[in-house]
Amino acid sequence: MTFHAVNRNSAEALFQQIANVLKDEIDAIYQPGDYLPSEQQLAERFSVNRHTLRRAIDELVHEGYVERRHGKGTLIMERALDYSMHSNSRFTESLEAKGKRADNQVVRKLVMPARGGVRKKLTLNEGDPIIFLETLRKVDDAPFCIISHFLPLKNFECVEARYDRGSLHKFIKDNLELDLRRTESLITSIQPRGDDAVLLNMPQQMPVLRVKSLNIDTNSGTPVEYAVTRFRSDRIQLSVNF
Repeated sequence: MTFHAVNRNSAEALFQQIANVLKDEIDAIYQPGDYLPSEQQLAERFSVNRHTLRRAIDELVHEGYVERRHGKGTLIMERALDYSMHSNSRFTESLEAKGKRADNQVVRKLVMPARGGVRKKLTLNEGDPIIFLETLRKVDDAPFCIISHFLPLKNFECVEARYDRGSLHKFIKDNLELDLRRTESLITSIQPRGDDAVLLNMPQQMPVLRVKSLNIDTNSGTPVEYAVTRFRSDRIQLSVNF
């Protein structure tokens, strides 16, 4: 690939031209975890002052291409993964179709009484027993999201007894012959809570992308799973199509 030099006669600002050149190079020749040359080296290469070069790097930081590391330099970040969310989307299958290695492990599992919003979403009586599962999803061995699943205990005892990793919906399909379909997803940006930041290996001040979803049994239309997913906001770009 040929990388074009900046054009000082262009109407486009120099810092933006430099940012565009560096983005092309990051996509073509760098890997996540690499470092860009120093700002001094880049300023000399493009024959600009340090202020102009820093503005170019600021653009890359803003768009999630790089992160400044004090005392080390400018780190190439892993690009956000496009994840399509629709009524029948499945985490493991969707990512494996992109050539990614997906893993899912149970962090917590217990039976608790249905209360508040979860009870309403699952149309249960106050105090009915539900299964609470918390799973950590990884993509290519890196933490990707945490999901809190809530299911009625009645008819889903096998989930509480035997499910321990892999696709939850595939487990339900294989063991209960039920197909689930998503009917809604509410998306919000929030600060990580509890131990989410630790599990996702991310800074506490970085927001997570929270998605609240409801899944129904496709045959009966009965709500059977309410899920609250927290994605690392720097690792995902959601495409929603219902």
